[in-house]
Amino acid sequence: MRTTPRAPSRGRGGKCLGAITLGVALAASLTGLTAVAAPGPAQRLSVFDGMTNRPENGPGTNILLLGTDTRAGITKAEKERFSTGSVGCNCSDTIMLIHVSPRKDRVSVVGLPRDSRAVIPAHRDRATGATRAAHPAKLNAAYAEGGPRLAVRTIERMTKVRIDRYLEINFRRFIDSVNQVGGVRVCTPRRLKDFATKMDLPPGTHHLTGGQSLQYVRSRHVDDSADFGRIQRQQRFLVGVLRTLSSDRAFTDPLRTARLARAVLGSSRVDQGFTVDQLASLATALRELPPSKIEFTTVPIRGFSASQDGIGATLDWDKPRAAKVFGALNRGHAFDARKSAGAPSDPPRLGSREIFHGDKVACD
Repeated sequence: MRTTPRAPSRGRGGKCLGAITLGVALAASLTGLTAVAAPGPAQRLSVFDGMTNRPENGPGTNILLLGTDTRAGITKAEKERFSTGSVGCNCSDTIMLIHVSPRKDRVSVVGLPRDSRAVIPAHRDRATGATRAAHPAKLNAAYAEGGPRLAVRTIERMTKVRIDRYLEINFRRFIDSVNQVGGVRVCTPRRLKDFATKMDLPPGTHHLTGGQSLQYVRSRHVDDSADFGRIQRQQRFLVGVLRTLSSDRAFTDPLRTARLARAVLGSSRVDQGFTVDQLASLATALRELPPSKIEFTTVPIRGFSASQDGIGATLDWDKPRAAKVFGALNRGHAFDARKSAGAPSDPPRLGSREIFHGDKVACD
C-alpha cells in the first residue's frame, strides 16, 4: 500500500554526517587546504578493485559520501550532552552522491534517503561470512552487510551512475572537524526543536560548535518532514561549512590549517585512489566557486510502502523522475533549470522535486 511520501519511523540513532564530509573533501580543495599541509595517514580502502558490470564512465567526477553511525571515541559526557545514543547499527545513515562538473565550475549534490527501497546484489556477508543472494532491503543495509564495496555496487545499480571516489566519516571526526574550523554558522527562519537530540534553536542565525552541529544535522523529529527535512538541513549546513572554509579568516593561520588537514582528511576512510594530488588539483579549479554554483536536490520519491518482505517501511523512488536527475549527472549537465526554486520550502514538501542553489540558503 502506497500513500503520500512520508519518512518511515525508526529509532533515534539517525544522523547526517555527509555534510561535513563533503565540506572536507570539496571545501578543503576550494581553499587550497591540501597545498598547505599533507594529511595524516587516512585509512585507504580497496573499494573498486575487481568490480565488474559497472556503469560507463561519464564526464566529470562522481563522489559517494557516507556518514556512518559509529560512536567510537565519543565520550560518555558527549553522548549525554548531545543525545547521540549509545549503540549504532553499523549502517550508513547519510548517503550523498556528489558530481563535480567536467570544467569544475559546478557541484551537484543528490541526497539519497537511507530508508529507500533497494535490491542488494549477491555478496558475502561481512558479519557472518555467509553468501547471500540478491535481496530487497533498505539502502543503508548495504553498508552494514558488505561495507563500502557493497554500498557502491548497490548505489551504482540503482542510479546507473559510475562512482569514481569514496569518502566516509563518523561521529568523532564530525565533531572534531567542525571544532577545528571554529564552528559553523547556520540560520533558520523558524524554531527548530527536537526532543530526541535535545536541539532547540530559535529563529535566527546561530554559530554552532561540533557537538551542536551534530545535533543539528541528525535531528529528524523537528516536524513531519522527518528524513526529508533532515536532508535539507544537512544541505544547508554544507553551505555553512563551505562558506567557513573558503573565508580568509579560516586559513590565515598555517598551523590551524595543518591541524584541520590532519584531523579531517587524515582520519577519513577513503578509496585508495583518492590522493592528495587529486584534492590539490580540485583546489586550483574550485577555489573561487560561489554558493550559487552548488546545486542540491533529493532523489524524487513516488510513495511510502508499508512493511513488506521483512524489511520494514521503505521509501519508493519515482524511477522516471529519478532517471532524469541521474541522467543529468551522467551527461555532466546541471539539473533541470525549470525545476529550480528560490529558497527551498521549509519544511520541504514531501514527494516534491525541489532544486535549489547554495546562495538561496546561505546566511547573510
